Amino acid sequence: MDTSPTTVTAAPTSAETSRRRRTAGAAALAAAVEWYDYFIFGIAAALVLGDQFFPSASPVAGVLAAFATFAVGFIARPFGGVIAGHFGDKHGRKPMLVLALTVMGLATTAIGLLPSYQTIGILAPVLLVLLRILQGIAVGAQWGGAMLMATEYAPPGKRGLYGSLVQLGVPIGVVTANLAFLVSGSATGGAFASWGWRLPFLVGVLVILLAWYIHARVEETPEFREAEQRLAEQEKAQQTGRSPLREILRNHRRTVLLAGGSFTVNTAAFYIMITGVLDYTTRELGMNRSSVLGVSLLVSCFQLLMIPAAAALSDKIGRIRVYEIGAVGLLVWAIPMFLLIDTGSLLSLAIATFVCSVFLSIMYGPQAALFAELFSAEMRYTGASLGYQLAAVLGGGLAPFVMVLLLEGTGTSMSVSGYIIALAVIALASIAVLKRRAKEADASG
Repeated sequence: MDTSPTTVTAAPTSAETSRRRRTAGAAALAAAVEWYDYFIFGIAAALVLGDQFFPSASPVAGVLAAFATFAVGFIARPFGGVIAGHFGDKHGRKPMLVLALTVMGLATTAIGLLPSYQTIGILAPVLLVLLRILQGIAVGAQWGGAMLMATEYAPPGKRGLYGSLVQLGVPIGVVTANLAFLVSGSATGGAFASWGWRLPFLVGVLVILLAWYIHARVEETPEFREAEQRLAEQEKAQQTGRSPLREILRNHRRTVLLAGGSFTVNTAAFYIMITGVLDYTTRELGMNRSSVLGVSLLVSCFQLLMIPAAAALSDKIGRIRVYEIGAVGLLVWAIPMFLLIDTGSLLSLAIATFVCSVFLSIMYGPQAALFAELFSAEMRYTGASLGYQLAAVLGGGLAPFVMVLLLEGTGTSMSVSGYIIALAVIALASIAVLKRRAKEADASG
């Protein structure tokens, strides 16, 4: 395990630089469009899916049903990570990334075409759940492939920065998803409820074109090619096949759990901020939907600067040090954030979510490189994906649902702050163990 800054070596040739930039750009774009497809479901769940697919429920029950469907995608993500990780560690990062993009594009477009409950009855929510499961599998498969395409092609000393290009897919996805709903939400009368909300989903068909481009123009990473050759020689000598998943579960379970535990607070706070708060401010506090979406858009634009800055800093002073600062910040800010949101002021909402986004970015910037460095190249896709998707299930998928339950059960947003604080404590404990193990590895190495 290597979580320290990497060493700078000789400058690459112009051809190598061109390949690296093309690969990193394709990986970043893949992450952006994949997250766009994934996030529009969360925004739609907060605004319209309850009425369209669960119309017989009360307003609160409808939102809970929509958020439960949203959470189903997160539960499916580890399956995507396991499947793509296994084949990605055996056959390459690129084919799994192409497959993930294709599945996501088809599932998202199908949601945009899906008839509502009023048209086909109970079949509508059933199909919605199935398509959301496909979205979850796709994004679970995508993250590891895109992240490794970028980090394993990174020049020496810049793995954190290159990994952050993929991490930028999250704020880019949020910005474009919010823009899409701001535009479609401007439809007058009942147009948004009848057809306007579908337009952001139909854009998903463009993802398939990106999948074709990566298949045709992007090369496999050099680190995988070296690992593949090394392992082929070992398997030939031992006359045995290998299973990256079996190796991870047998010898690296603790590392996967520590990675997931360290990141759960980040995914929970993020989805609370972009989805849970959208529902809370519009339904409970009576704030204007377009104004709240606009704040989310601006905050996400700021993350486009913060994420690579934090990643570049981790290349200089170490991943874990930067990562830990972000976790401490989320713990400290959890209570002030909701005290500000509860005022119902747009300015207070902007300040609350802006500061939260700073700490989220500080963690998220170095996270791709950190998780990649926790595992060797032979099992990196599987191990890093499992750690990330474990956090996504326990944090991101459940967070908006848990937030609504906490607000309804306690009547105070401080319960949501307590939820974030508890996850931050788990994160800091996990980071402390990872830090100790990194020091032990450096001492023995």
